[in-house]
Amino acid sequence: MSTVSPAPPRIERFADVQALAAGEMAAIDALIRQRLASDVVLINRVGEHIVGGGGKRLRPMLHVLAARAAGYSGTLHTQLAAVIEFIHTSTLLHDDVVDESDLRRGRQTANAVWGNAASVLVGDFLYSRSFQMMVELDSMRIMRILADTTNRIAEGEVLQLLNIGNPDTTQRAYLEVIERKTAVLFAAATRLGAVLAGLPPAQEEALARYGLDLGYAFQIADDVLDYASDAHTLGKNIGDDLADGKPTLPLILAIERSAPAQAAMLRQALQAADLAALPQVLAAIHATDALAASRERAHAHARSAREALSALPDSAARAALAVLADHAIDRNQ
Repeated sequence: MSTVSPAPPRIERFADVQALAAGEMAAIDALIRQRLASDVVLINRVGEHIVGGGGKRLRPMLHVLAARAAGYSGTLHTQLAAVIEFIHTSTLLHDDVVDESDLRRGRQTANAVWGNAASVLVGDFLYSRSFQMMVELDSMRIMRILADTTNRIAEGEVLQLLNIGNPDTTQRAYLEVIERKTAVLFAAATRLGAVLAGLPPAQEEALARYGLDLGYAFQIADDVLDYASDAHTLGKNIGDDLADGKPTLPLILAIERSAPAQAAMLRQALQAADLAALPQVLAAIHATDALAASRERAHAHARSAREALSALPDSAARAALAVLADHAIDRNQ
């Protein structure tokens, strides 16, 4: 008697992606908590506060799905995914100190609860723990990719700091910051899936290109939300980027497109990090269609990410990666 193979799962929404990766993500979550443990109590408290903060674990999920889409059938991707999440989490701790943030994902930041010193030092602990874990994998190629990635992330942080309050920041300079701060870790997560599977160079580069474009799309969409959302939706307060003096794409485009008097107001608001000017800034951003143009830039990167996936054979994991490209620019799906 012949048996009929079950139909592959339909992957159309972010919830479908989560369901597809649920088993592996549960194992990764358990490993994260196991390797987070320290006999220094404060490390456990701060680490659990941010690791248990309700994030979607997007970067480790990307790695898991990329590995599966590449045809990998082993288990090393679980440890690599935890490494990627530790690197990301350490950058969050350091970011919140630099930005003097008090809210992330709708909760108090670690620095708001325990202070800047504890946040920086626990961030250092997570960085060093991630390198302990990657050394255990005994792959010079993997270590080189992640070492180069963390170095570029640090460069991105410094570049962003140099741009704070600078109304002359160009679109190119902005994109360089988000490439290093955000997109390179997405690209590392997907490239490492290809590395584990032993894909040929062309397919490895395609997966890395997918991750890089996804990172661009994700960050640009996030920067749009800062001028078009609220604390409940975004997990931070609207106008936080203005209050931090960050020149993101909507404001850069508004300055470029405004008449001289309006551009001067926007420039002054950015230089002074003047949150009181937010109503006028929002009006200028809407009047110049800067939000729509920024959204279109995010959509263009998402389209490029999906196109890169054509280098891989059709599978549920590849379909899930395509859905994540849509989710990067529409967090409500």
